[in-house]
Amino acid sequence: MNKKQKILVIVDSIDIDDSSGSKANIALIHNLQTIGYIIRVLHYTRKEIHLKDITCYSIPEKKWNLMYLLSRTQRLFTRYTKLNLNSFFEGLFGFSFTFFNDVNSIKKAISKEINFQPNLVLTLSKGASFRPHYAVLKLPSLHDKWMAYVHDPYPFHFYPRPYNWVESGYRKKERFFREVSKKAAYSAFPSLLLKDWMGSYFPNFLKTGIVIPHQQSQITIKGNKLPSYFESSKFSLLHAGNLMKQRSPKGLIEGFKLFLKNNQHAKKNARLYLIGNASYHKVLLQQYEQEISELFVKSENENFESVYLMQLATSVNVILESKSEISPFLPGKFPHCVSANKPILLLAPYYSETRRLLGGNYPYISEVDDVTEIAVLIEKLYKLWLENSNNLKLNRPDLEYYISEKYLEEVIVNLR
Repeated sequence: MNKKQKILVIVDSIDIDDSSGSKANIALIHNLQTIGYIIRVLHYTRKEIHLKDITCYSIPEKKWNLMYLLSRTQRLFTRYTKLNLNSFFEGLFGFSFTFFNDVNSIKKAISKEINFQPNLVLTLSKGASFRPHYAVLKLPSLHDKWMAYVHDPYPFHFYPRPYNWVESGYRKKERFFREVSKKAAYSAFPSLLLKDWMGSYFPNFLKTGIVIPHQQSQITIKGNKLPSYFESSKFSLLHAGNLMKQRSPKGLIEGFKLFLKNNQHAKKNARLYLIGNASYHKVLLQQYEQEISELFVKSENENFESVYLMQLATSVNVILESKSEISPFLPGKFPHCVSANKPILLLAPYYSETRRLLGGNYPYISEVDDVTEIAVLIEKLYKLWLENSNNLKLNRPDLEYYISEKYLEEVIVNLR
């Protein structure tokens, strides 16, 4: 694609505080605009949000049609009877009535943008909905210019272990994504491992797929003030992000605990911060908080500006992945950790996209449950901090380039 061509972006959400997926989507949109493309964004955030210098339209929900009435009837039935029939209906139809109505709403909004005449139609999603993809799938006239961005494995039964959730209607969901793989002219993935992983289930992705990593775009911080609980003068390790059921922090905390045991003097100036929803690990974290005064847990989401300021101010950023044989995901916070230019303590399996990018010689990597190794790595980082806190730098211009708009431009320009 040449510059100054038009890209129509259809996206679930551009609310920067609602998920890491939305943050990644916004950064990609900004960088596409930065390198010179004319961008128009249709988003289903369900509220008015505007991105600087980019035309954005909030997609209204279609109402008073069959799917809308069925979805509201089901919701009322559940409210009054306490019986949730969603699994039953998804088993029959593959998706919920609300999903189908959302798709129809998005499809209608896309149809109104025909006069925009885009050269590329880019569908972005978050979580497990892929509603923009379903909507464009129903518009064959756009398929020859469609790029389907796949941020995570789909459907859920294609996640690697320890994820083992099989959704209702999984066969219909699988059929839907097989059609996406066949109809989209291009597919894009945030990681090479994810492209290969999904290509093993849907081989056409291997033919159409390109890698567009999560982007780092220019971030404007308005408040410029760290949260009061964050002690920037201390040797700090920060894990910012949701701790899902499969991402247990036990190995990290036990490693930090062993580090403190082996370095008693560090107790006065070492802190471990866990910031983000961690409801599944609530009891475990409460027990550790009572035991380890150097551990701070905020088991709820913090606003993006505060998190990013902490990532810039911390001594070490932690990326924690699941105990598994493979982790094909590129964490949404990876670009922020790279641009913060602080060492990354990576707890991940051997086959991990983040490990692949950091490289075989990167010194601060451990399996998630190797407590002894984690303690050793924290001690190495702590000693560097004691010598001179300015020594704690990531210093990876190659990764800074990889997540930049310059690399994105190379990838997009080479599309055929």
